[in-house]
Amino acid sequence: QGSTQLHNASMADDAPPAEPEVKMMDLPDGTKLPALADGEYDAIVLGTGLKECIISGILSVDGKKVLHMDRNDFYGGESASVNLNQLFAKFGAGTPKPELGNSRDFNIDLAPKFIMAGGKLVKMLIMTNVNKYLEFKQVDGSYVLKDSKINKVPATDMEAASTPLVGFFEKRRLAKFIKFVDAYDAANPSTQEVGGALCMQPGSRLTSRELFTKFGLEKGTIDFVGHALALYDSDEYLDKAATELVDRCKLYGESFARYGKSPYLYPLYGLGELPQAFARLAAVYGGTYMLHKPISRVVYDAGGAAVGIVSVGEDKQPAFASCKFIVGDPTYFPEKVTKTVKVVRCIAILSHPITPGNEPSAQIILPQNQINRNNDIYVFCVSSSHNVAAEGKYIAFVSTITTNPLCEASNPEMRKEAEKELSPGLKLLGKVDCFFFESYDVMVPQSQGEEDKCYISKSYDATSHFEQTSDDVMDLYRRIYGTPLDLSKTMVSDLSQDE
Repeated sequence: QGSTQLHNASMADDAPPAEPEVKMMDLPDGTKLPALADGEYDAIVLGTGLKECIISGILSVDGKKVLHMDRNDFYGGESASVNLNQLFAKFGAGTPKPELGNSRDFNIDLAPKFIMAGGKLVKMLIMTNVNKYLEFKQVDGSYVLKDSKINKVPATDMEAASTPLVGFFEKRRLAKFIKFVDAYDAANPSTQEVGGALCMQPGSRLTSRELFTKFGLEKGTIDFVGHALALYDSDEYLDKAATELVDRCKLYGESFARYGKSPYLYPLYGLGELPQAFARLAAVYGGTYMLHKPISRVVYDAGGAAVGIVSVGEDKQPAFASCKFIVGDPTYFPEKVTKTVKVVRCIAILSHPITPGNEPSAQIILPQNQINRNNDIYVFCVSSSHNVAAEGKYIAFVSTITTNPLCEASNPEMRKEAEKELSPGLKLLGKVDCFFFESYDVMVPQSQGEEDKCYISKSYDATSHFEQTSDDVMDLYRRIYGTPLDLSKTMVSDLSQDE
């Protein structure tokens, strides 16, 4: 009898554990699917691009339960950084030559941009305390094309006095304009007078063109101010409110004053560090991340509002997660976005710097009027000084916007057309070790998201700074919350305590 009891006990110990009960989720059409992860969330974020990761972090800090997913097996989406092998694989170019250096020494941005030192992105980093995860270094040079020559954007009073960008008498007029910009205060009427007349008060209809006329600035100077200081990518701003022009010039000046040399910062190891830092913030505050997860479909209720997504569970079978709203990049909502213009870009690896001052990192702006185009061309260069390239190597990007239908990525002649579009910028590169061309459509959401609960970001533009990207994040926040994001507040005081 004792033997039988021992035998039965052994049998019980060997029995497999009971299967955990599978949580089932109800879909609007009456069907049921197993729950994906926890099953129920306040928000689901699709894509781990920088914009989506910033919003995900903010939502998580605000106490929202967030599920953040990406079809790729890496962070960053369209704004990721890749090594040399990944870059060659992306363009189907085989294996890099050994003389280019070790693949792991490269972190090549897919959406190359510098950060304005006083801009909105820096304020977002500080308000969330995400800056503690990152290390930045100043960009060394800022240049602009005028009269077929590359000129340094003045960095000191002495450089301003000797710059060939403006003539002798024009320097006085430009100095008066800059003095006005520096003093301008939207809350102080005494700073809003030009020529003794109050004309720059908030809500003023004075255009940028009219403001330039009041200061008597020449066309070449206007190109310099509008494109190298205010960083507009076309001349459409000339017939819009001058208050925006002044604000943008002030931002440049304030950013420049922080460190000198240039107004730009850039993170060590590339821009791919940015989305990962915000993803870490979201995870600290309870966000759930899933990479390499295909999104089978977005699920809508009878009224057309998004209520969740279908993906695959751990068993590779369909699974459902519900939510109150979805945030995502345009690639997840092809039926809800509209094509606008195309970005064409060349990515090149070089063995030499590209600027007259031989800086290891720099930006060169080619204003549209100087190159007979409808949009500026941006040339962006970084190197091992920011830990993004092998020693002695430089990564250059030449980008612009076009409406040329022949620049479609599917067109076999795309490269030839892209070369034509980028020609003035490509001439500045000199000899290149290797290069690749790409083009993509800039997509914008068709609606604000209030009705379908799909809050969709815009594609990344051709500009070489983050101000438009930051504006899109601000717009996403406003659409979700119904109020503007206050960049002056502190959302997270000390991440180390939360970790």
